[in-house]
Amino acid sequence: MKKHNFLIALSLSAAFFSCEDKKKSEENTFSIDSSQLKQVYHTNDALKLSISNKNNAPIDSVAYYLNDKKIGASKENQVLNFPLENEKLGGMTIKAIIYQGATPIETTSHIELASSVVPKILQYKIINTYPHDIKAYTQGLEFLDDILIESTGNGAGNGTGKKGISSIRKVDYKTGKVLKIVELPETVFGEGATVLNNKIYQLTYKNNEAYVYNAETLVREQTIPYFAKMEGWGLTNDGTNLYMSNGSERVYIIDPKTFKELDYINIYTNNVKIGAINEMEWVDGKIYANIYGERAIAIINPKNGTVEAAVDLSELQTQVTYHPDLDVLNGIAYNPKTKTFFVTGKNWDKMFEIEIIQN
Repeated sequence: MKKHNFLIALSLSAAFFSCEDKKKSEENTFSIDSSQLKQVYHTNDALKLSISNKNNAPIDSVAYYLNDKKIGASKENQVLNFPLENEKLGGMTIKAIIYQGATPIETTSHIELASSVVPKILQYKIINTYPHDIKAYTQGLEFLDDILIESTGNGAGNGTGKKGISSIRKVDYKTGKVLKIVELPETVFGEGATVLNNKIYQLTYKNNEAYVYNAETLVREQTIPYFAKMEGWGLTNDGTNLYMSNGSERVYIIDPKTFKELDYINIYTNNVKIGAINEMEWVDGKIYANIYGERAIAIINPKNGTVEAAVDLSELQTQVTYHPDLDVLNGIAYNPKTKTFFVTGKNWDKMFEIEIIQN
């Protein structure tokens, strides 16, 4: 009896591998025609999809999917044209299911979708210069009426290696005076922050949780876990939902009550993805973002992640006091009353009020 079962198991395995080998052979017969594909597409392009059929096997129809979303089908092996203008930027998997008999055959290919917009380079002018706490390792910056809400991390800068203490604080932007402060434990590295519905939301770098404070008192009211294991970087909001970055090119749209992911965008120019999206500010329907390690601000369309413009702020770092722990540009706050931006950096002793000149 045991011998019989063993033989059945062997025969089933043989049949299984025989079917698998046949399937692989059929899959090798069919592939998405790479002669009609580009490695990088733009949003004003269209895909032209057909099947390379090296054995001229009969094809009844082909169904095509983009990142598992069905985008169309063709009879026999007719070319399918699919415009990309409404698709998410980023890497894409094209899947084709070929119907030619009882067993459908699946084959895949990969492309990348970038923006069709060439970013504009915008100019700026300095309106005012204000003092800033030289020990503030700025991670988040936003106005609440005439008061700045600033989130700091316990970064060590580049020189002494002496770490600060993460905090959430209220600051008089004209004097740099800290009006109220709540410090975090040494084990917590504070990150981006934003104000929504009289609540301050603050990210943590590696603790995988966000803190929610009363905007008036700075009393912490909630600790909310992230929807997935990730680093927290920048944070802003559109008046309804939160927008959160994690150090990559991806920005997540988050439900502020549950911190669950609602959607996401990938940040691209016309030729590259932009990683290390850091501190962010929502202004007139656009996201203004620091790119970690870069002395510039990217202006992003939040509908699709397109970088529409950039502002080179490299000159500002030459105007702050050099010291061993001086670190990178980071921190963007928009004052709707003056229609100007306030920018600073990690351990900078100055904050600059600037006007961005829209060409």
